[in-house]
Amino acid sequence: MSKSTKIISDKIAAVNQILPHVNKWAWDLFIDGAANNWMPTEISMSKDIEQWRSDSLSEDERLVIKRCLGFFAGSESLVANNLLLSVFKYVTDPECRQYILRQAYEESLHNLTVVYVCDSLNLDIDEVYEAYNSIPSIKSKDEFLMNISTDINRPDFDISTIEGKREFLRNIITYYVICEGIFFFSGFAMLLSFNRQNKLPGIGEQIQYTLRDESLHIKFGTSLLNKLKEQYPSTWTKSFEKELTDIMQKAVDLEIKYAQDVLPRGILGLNSSMFVDYMQYIGNRRLEGIGIDFRFDSDQNPFPWLSEVVDTGAMTNFFERKVKDYQNSGVLEDDF
Repeated sequence: MSKSTKIISDKIAAVNQILPHVNKWAWDLFIDGAANNWMPTEISMSKDIEQWRSDSLSEDERLVIKRCLGFFAGSESLVANNLLLSVFKYVTDPECRQYILRQAYEESLHNLTVVYVCDSLNLDIDEVYEAYNSIPSIKSKDEFLMNISTDINRPDFDISTIEGKREFLRNIITYYVICEGIFFFSGFAMLLSFNRQNKLPGIGEQIQYTLRDESLHIKFGTSLLNKLKEQYPSTWTKSFEKELTDIMQKAVDLEIKYAQDVLPRGILGLNSSMFVDYMQYIGNRRLEGIGIDFRFDSDQNPFPWLSEVVDTGAMTNFFERKVKDYQNSGVLEDDF
């Protein structure tokens, strides 16, 4: 029986025939994801607990932790819900679905990370989990995600039309390129800065593993988007590209405002002005990945120590390097 080469369709309940490979790039990403197996609760939080209970952390440093966890708590759930309720429904290619199933598992681990850190540090749960309502910069980002990605589960949604396909592409860009590729990365830079100061090592290890997962998520989403552009070229017009560029500009602005909220005075050698350059730099990388020519004014990375990990062009090298093979030890060397 021959396999369809189409990645999306309305045949949502078809049998997933993986072989022979048609989209082996997706299967390879699934294999790479499976090789990144990890479990948050296997990482010791003893030093983090000791430091959190002591006076070794400033109030501004504590604020960064709580704000980052607050955004991750809400956004990870939005990503997971969209993945299983929307993306998996219409991406009917078996190999892509195999990767999506793996990603869904990883999203559950990222949610577990938030829970594990909150429990370990005895954080105020309301302060963390209500941040999507109580913190304006976090609320703005979450509302942006929900407003840009319309409900493609509504009864009249039709993936077979050009507008339906554009709506689906918009969804992929919003969650894979913007949420996971833009909105998460300022938090990664902030949290991994603690590691460089020998602070909160347990959180740092979990973020390093999370970053490995997210790097593959972005690679999958970008590849999926580009494959759909190839299969349905009529969907990708100049006006649609302009719309996507405007969305990216808004996302970068929101992320800069978020950094200003989280870093009101600066910590660990970081200040909010650095994130103007950083978010524009990351925005340019994401635009390059999906073939859009627009570039933000700044293309300077103020965090060179992080560039190997977060630059999409270096992702392959990062995984080939295998910072440390996972052996159920929960240890990841700081190789940045």
